[in-house]
Amino acid sequence: MNDLIKQKLSILPDLPGCYLMKDRQGTIIYVGKAKVLKNRVRSYFSGSHDAKTQRLVSEIVDFEYIVTSSNIEALVLELNLIKQYDPKYNIMLKDDKTYPYIKITAERHPRLIITRQVKKDKGKYFGPYPHAHAATETKKLLDRLYPYRKCNLSGDRPCLYYHLGQCLCPSVHEVSESTYKEMNEDVSRFLNGGYKEMKKTLTEKMMAAAENLEFERAKEYRDQIANIEAVMEKQAMTMNDFTDRDIFGYAVDRGWMCVQVFFVRQGKLIERDVSLFPPYQEPEEELLTYIGQFYSKSAHLLPKEILVPQGIDTDIIRQLLDVNVLTPQRGKKKDLVNLAIQNAEISLKEKFHLIERQELRTIGACEELGEAMNISAPLRIEAFDNSHTYGADAVSAMVSFVDGKPNRKDYRKYKTMTAAAHDDYAAMREVVRRRYIRVLKDQLPLPDLIVIDGGKGHMEAAREIIEDELGLSIPIAGLAKDDKHQTAQLLYGNPVELIPLKRTSEAFYLLQRIQDEVHRFAITFHRQRRETNSLTSVLDGLTGVGPKRKKLLLKHFGSVKKIREASVDSLQEAGLPMAVAESIEAYFRKDDLQTEK
Repeated sequence: MNDLIKQKLSILPDLPGCYLMKDRQGTIIYVGKAKVLKNRVRSYFSGSHDAKTQRLVSEIVDFEYIVTSSNIEALVLELNLIKQYDPKYNIMLKDDKTYPYIKITAERHPRLIITRQVKKDKGKYFGPYPHAHAATETKKLLDRLYPYRKCNLSGDRPCLYYHLGQCLCPSVHEVSESTYKEMNEDVSRFLNGGYKEMKKTLTEKMMAAAENLEFERAKEYRDQIANIEAVMEKQAMTMNDFTDRDIFGYAVDRGWMCVQVFFVRQGKLIERDVSLFPPYQEPEEELLTYIGQFYSKSAHLLPKEILVPQGIDTDIIRQLLDVNVLTPQRGKKKDLVNLAIQNAEISLKEKFHLIERQELRTIGACEELGEAMNISAPLRIEAFDNSHTYGADAVSAMVSFVDGKPNRKDYRKYKTMTAAAHDDYAAMREVVRRRYIRVLKDQLPLPDLIVIDGGKGHMEAAREIIEDELGLSIPIAGLAKDDKHQTAQLLYGNPVELIPLKRTSEAFYLLQRIQDEVHRFAITFHRQRRETNSLTSVLDGLTGVGPKRKKLLLKHFGSVKKIREASVDSLQEAGLPMAVAESIEAYFRKDDLQTEK
């Protein structure tokens, strides 16, 4: 603990608020909230912690705090700060898992659609459904029962769906707003348990039609009843009140927390959501943050009711989300909360082996590499590689690894501009200079380690820029390859020395992944540029083919070879006029004939 932190800890207030932990580069790495800032923040720097909290604390060199007037304000502020700074140690719920909903659009002539995005657009949403198939089958059923618009509004004749009784065709027939209002109410009632009433009504209509010898109509009613039974009654009921509710349960073990959310819709348990993460606050506080983030994402629609385990501040959730929140004490609701807790405990046990293995391969590998090089664990690594064909189409690439994993949003590609052909060292100096001038200008985080795909000469070229020109102090390592072009040696130091690493070590595997990735990224960019330049030279001089159309052709076909083989029709499909397509096809046909001769 440094002197700055000691001084700040001594003046922390006895008030609620949020705290922001910073690393040595001033980057905010964790945001938390507290009922009493003094007690919570001091707890990080006293007593014993699990390995993950120790890792967080080891990176903290400074912190800030913001006082709030209440716990609910602290929670709201925490959610906003996490969204603003995206700290690497906070829970970050991603939008990669979304659920399908059925939506009645808020248009003058509404449509019934399936969507995975819940927006504040006055549309009516129903769901979520456990998967797309369930939503599709339910929509098909609704389409047979309620003739929402399926055509556009520009036609002057009834569409096919109109003749099937599944579209009102408002472009041809006037439809009143009251008609749609009645349909919307019927659908809401139907999806909230009213399908049983409709099934009863359809059964009565079927019997009446059969008595009147209207067998075709009776068959239609029978099919509708069968569809309702097949789609709406597949699953046994878990609750009999048809209330949409989400049930939260959690478990904590060995420095990890698992949260499980059960979705109950129309009285049925349809799906669950599982999240695993290391907690850095008390579990009850972490769950409050989790729930706040869970519903701030567009993928999750607020239900009528939320159930949580004992010990969770339901008032805060109620104020934050304006929804009914309960901690059930007995009965079916209590059983569902216990079931969510039980599933969370099981998930933790099942995942520990995989988590420990992943931890060893990523952050553990960074720590092992730092020990071997006698530097701080390089949690942020940037690697460079050059690629060219006998000096032509020269490019460079940079990849970024954070916590031992690829951080693809920070990858960069470079066309060398000042370096002479065949001068790899000049190319390395150029791209390293361009990269870190940009980093300094934009105040981006500096890496803990720079890895150069090359030997002593490439390392020295990078060092000249990093240390002599920019005045930075960043460790620079080189990766040499053997005669089979495989990762062989780690070079580091001044003078440069070989750092011994076992080929079976996680640190060596990490370097291998980094070298393979930067090489792949550089080669891919080099091929793209070579294709573009090849296409440019091949088509130069052809009337009607300028830079934009060359780019269009390469994007559409993917390679010069496929463009050469393309027919006039294929070239037109790519967006070229017929005359230009014919001239290109004729040009390549003529070229092929000359080649054959």
